[in-house]
Amino acid sequence: MKESIGERIFAKTNFILLLVIGLVSLFPFYYVVIVSFAHPDEFIRSSFILFPKKFSLAAYQYILSTDIFVNSIGVSAYLAIVGTLLSLVVSAAYAYMISRKRLFGRRFLTISLLITILFSPGIIPNYLLIKDLGLINSLWSIILPGLLSGWNVLLLKTFFDSIPDSLEESAYIDGANDLRIFFRIILPLSLPAMAAFGLFFAVGYWNTFFNAILYLTDYHKYPLQVLLQGMLLQAETSIADPGVAAQQASEHAIPADTIKMAAVVIATVPILMVYPFLQRHFAKGVMLGSVKG
Repeated sequence: MKESIGERIFAKTNFILLLVIGLVSLFPFYYVVIVSFAHPDEFIRSSFILFPKKFSLAAYQYILSTDIFVNSIGVSAYLAIVGTLLSLVVSAAYAYMISRKRLFGRRFLTISLLITILFSPGIIPNYLLIKDLGLINSLWSIILPGLLSGWNVLLLKTFFDSIPDSLEESAYIDGANDLRIFFRIILPLSLPAMAAFGLFFAVGYWNTFFNAILYLTDYHKYPLQVLLQGMLLQAETSIADPGVAAQQASEHAIPADTIKMAAVVIATVPILMVYPFLQRHFAKGVMLGSVKG
């Protein structure tokens, strides 16, 4: 069917409008990257740069030469990897459990899960619980509270409900037990869902901030986002002991804003690089539970 002139004008107008909105949305990220690579002398002369005449890695070299920043990257990576793997296993196991109609007490377990979605104990009870468990100043105080999300479990349950019962029955006939069925049949069939939720969990643990401030007292255990927040709030950028008013940025003749932008790039790029590897499964996983039947 041939489009009318009005329809073509409307389509082109929408394209131009969305293109402008997209460019405006990308500009802050572009500016952060450009400033991080700008030569210190050029940034000192002009605090607003659209495209630097001379590129420099001085800010990145300075940041990566400090033990505390490199350590915080390792902490964030540990939280993202360990936390994501444990969250996937625990959430998938719980979802698979309540999706099996033959399970005794399935209704009670489902209602218990719904209660955790509707009601939250609050900050103080959570802190007292973590303290009584002896997890204060431990990285497990960040991993364990976020190990199980009721909403994510319900979405995974919807996915597991779509898996035919005949697959399990065939496995039982062949002598497989529940654990073998879960790890050898259910999880391989759930790769799209695992990829989608794995990315969600990884982003959540990588960007953890509030719980780290609440439960961690040793700045050597601070994840990257907490350290970055401290850098952005300080008048003079210091990525050593947050309690020491160091003047490292001025000593190295590197503008504080350039170091901050480089730190933001380092904190953002690693988690962005994960998406291309999961894109094929992620596109299917985000539609989890949207179509049934």
